[in-house]
Amino acid sequence: MTSAKTPIFVLAALSFLVLAGCGGGEPADTAAGGPPTAQHKNMFGGMPKVMESKDNPLTDAKIELGRILYYETRMSVSNDISCNSCHLLDEYGVDGLETSPGHDGTFGVRNSPTVYNAANHIAQFWDGREPTVEAQAKGPILNPVEHGMPTAESVEEVLRGIPEYAPLFAAAFPGQDEPVTFDNVAMAIGAFERKLTTRGSWDRWLAGDGNAITVQERRGLDAFTEIGCTTCHMGPNLGGSIYQKMGLVEAYPMEDTGRFEATGNEAEKYFFKVPSLRNIAETGPYMHDGSIETLEEIVPIMAKHQLGKTVTDAQVADMVAFMKLLTGKLPAEYIAEPKLPGM
Repeated sequence: MTSAKTPIFVLAALSFLVLAGCGGGEPADTAAGGPPTAQHKNMFGGMPKVMESKDNPLTDAKIELGRILYYETRMSVSNDISCNSCHLLDEYGVDGLETSPGHDGTFGVRNSPTVYNAANHIAQFWDGREPTVEAQAKGPILNPVEHGMPTAESVEEVLRGIPEYAPLFAAAFPGQDEPVTFDNVAMAIGAFERKLTTRGSWDRWLAGDGNAITVQERRGLDAFTEIGCTTCHMGPNLGGSIYQKMGLVEAYPMEDTGRFEATGNEAEKYFFKVPSLRNIAETGPYMHDGSIETLEEIVPIMAKHQLGKTVTDAQVADMVAFMKLLTGKLPAEYIAEPKLPGM
């Protein structure tokens, strides 16, 4: 308590302390969490703005063709399924469903993962059966449940029957006698996807901006690291760089055998590509089968089955806050839906 004789400069100082946080300022959990350490930078690195490929050099014409083909519904037997049907670019590259319906309404067996930042992964699909986004682009188009096109030749026939595509393919693949090919479809879509990157507060923080992370988010990061989540969720994508067994420490009940289905290697039973945590708050539901609805549910499940750890409610809340920090900004102009040729 102060008296009437308390000097005015002392009163001013006390008022400043109150406003700064000793009773009336910003809540502690929303204060700045401070800059990253060298260890953080080494552990997570930075997300490139473009995910280059020496086998598929990027050009404006190829990227623009890929953007159009990404939205092209006529590469499906029902004429209403495109890449964007299951991987909605304005919804962080997912459809929000456990599994996705194909051309006749039949649902697939695995959750559709996001395409954002995916070209920076070790491989594509949950089981990693394709090495690149270019190779991955072919799979759904010829999958009998998804787009349902019977052959690569049937896709070429459709596109060659749309005259407006000829100059677009010629510009994207100059010098080729017949550029309208299924291989070039995949190369164009892959080129487009190689610039589907998202960056946000997390990236600003890694670059040194201590104000880009809150105290609670920093606590969540600390818990995430100390509990051992970075064993699998490391690198620029916080995942996507290794395969891991689901149920590594404690068995997890499921029928899907993961990579074993693709490789036949008994040692890879129940192994899946570790998902990226970038934009994870926007890309639920979770797991290979989309069976878990929320981050609050999945965090203790992963801690238990992968690490043999029990996490408190407070740790879960902090780690979920950290994971929300990983949401980046969508490239609205880049992903704008184009007018399809001949329509």
